Amino acid sequence: MTLFFLTIAAYLIGAIPTGVILTRLVGGEDIRSAGSGNIGATNVYRVAGRKLGVITLVGDCLKGVIPLLIAQQGFNLAENGIALVALAAFIGHCYPIYLGFKGGKGVATALGIFLVLSPLSVLYLLVVFVLVLWKWRYISLASISAAATVPLLVFLLESSFALVIATLIIASLVIWKHRANIERLRSGTENKFNL
Repeated sequence: MTLFFLTIAAYLIGAIPTGVILTRLVGGEDIRSAGSGNIGATNVYRVAGRKLGVITLVGDCLKGVIPLLIAQQGFNLAENGIALVALAAFIGHCYPIYLGFKGGKGVATALGIFLVLSPLSVLYLLVVFVLVLWKWRYISLASISAAATVPLLVFLLESSFALVIATLIIASLVIWKHRANIERLRSGTENKFNL
């Protein structure tokens, strides 16, 4: 019963639309109708500015961190339970009930999840992300590259079979949510990232 309620709570926390809330608080337009239409940090950065983009990134990341810390520290769940809570938080961000199940791509929330569950993997992933971004200047390509790499890293660095399965699902969903970006990358119309 505890796991059931923690999973529901993780989903509801993950579903909080950080970018939408922040842009509305500052009196900006609905982020879903601006730029790429995505609710994540990259679109908020481009539309509403660097400061709000960074705050959105942190907020979305915390949606992965907070449910897992509660599950680990407060309830000492087994690995299967932890993996389920992680998936619930991630799916909450991608398919939030508050926005008619139309959410973000999950990269920042996944980052928060792996900061808790496999911090060493995050160090390697940051190297992959930064190198790809530096070389090609596409946030989407860097995100896809990191997502494609994370299952192997978790498999090599962690001993939890449940975490590996959860990671495969998360990585697959991140890549799936980037399918429009993949088409734009192939056609040469994807926006490059500029500081």
